Amino acid sequence: MPDVVESNRTSAGHEDDNKPGGSPEPHPMIKFIELQDKQNNAAEVQIPIPYGKVAGKWYGPQNVRPILCVHGWLDNCGTFDRLLPLLPEEISFLAVDLPGHGYSSRVPDGMTYYQLDCIPLLLYIMREYGWSKVSLMGHSMGAIICFIFAALFPDKVDMVIGLDALKPLSFHPDRFSVRMSKQVMKFIEADTRNRAKSEPPSYAYEEMVDRLYEGTAASVTRETCPYLLQRNIKPSRKFPGKYYFDRDNRMKYNVIPGWADSINMELAKRITAPFLTIKALESPYAGSREGFEQIVAVLRESNPKYEVKFVKGSHHVHLTEPENVVPLVVEFLRKYWNKEPEIVHKL
Repeated sequence: MPDVVESNRTSAGHEDDNKPGGSPEPHPMIKFIELQDKQNNAAEVQIPIPYGKVAGKWYGPQNVRPILCVHGWLDNCGTFDRLLPLLPEEISFLAVDLPGHGYSSRVPDGMTYYQLDCIPLLLYIMREYGWSKVSLMGHSMGAIICFIFAALFPDKVDMVIGLDALKPLSFHPDRFSVRMSKQVMKFIEADTRNRAKSEPPSYAYEEMVDRLYEGTAASVTRETCPYLLQRNIKPSRKFPGKYYFDRDNRMKYNVIPGWADSINMELAKRITAPFLTIKALESPYAGSREGFEQIVAVLRESNPKYEVKFVKGSHHVHLTEPENVVPLVVEFLRKYWNKEPEIVHKL
């Protein structure tokens, strides 16, 4: 069964690899995030899966089935750190690190990351907790995963909230094979580096903030980068006081479905649960605006409980400006969330 973890983690939340030689004090922002987690009663959890564990954080009552929160590509469950504490305290939330991200296990050597692998992952989590239904909230890639899951298993989903993404990306047939061949070759290189077990390049904490800020094209502000770095970096063995990115680099070359939008339209018709899409106005559309609007039109026609709202902010608006998102999420939850008192917390 899933376990609550009494954290013995230090230096960005990872077990201290520099002991017993004596490691430098963690950066003040690392301690600040740890303190915030304690103040928000965010409990670390570990959920067994066939090749290891899924880690995450549980917010709220422990006798209430939580809304399962799924982060975006190369992020981790820290993406929800500033949003979830602002939502109704009687509602529970379980934000997880997808495999290869945060504190969760990586897939075995030689294996690729495939977006559709997250579909059985959600079923494993449901099985471990004994849930017959699941409520979902996802950001970016996480929102796409929620879309697919809700379409494949409409009888298992009672609510969906998608943050700044809606549907799987579609590729022109002429480009798909070229893109895929390049991704596979880059994956082989990343997998070879992983198996070498050498330490990646390390940087001062402030440099890590800069690299993440620039890597997201300023979608994440410098002030909010620490919430993602907390579960994304590890202290260097070679250079005390420096850190390196600990996520699985194979994730950069993950395989996404890439099927035609005609398939996405058929998937959209299958989603029957209350469904809220929140689109950030300062964020580009994943794919095209036309493709987005096409799926919105299908959802509006086939699902009377579908809503789409627009907010000011970047792709990570839920992290950088959660106050823009909270009223919309709360309004939706007040309409459609129902407590299930018979659910027993199994941590």
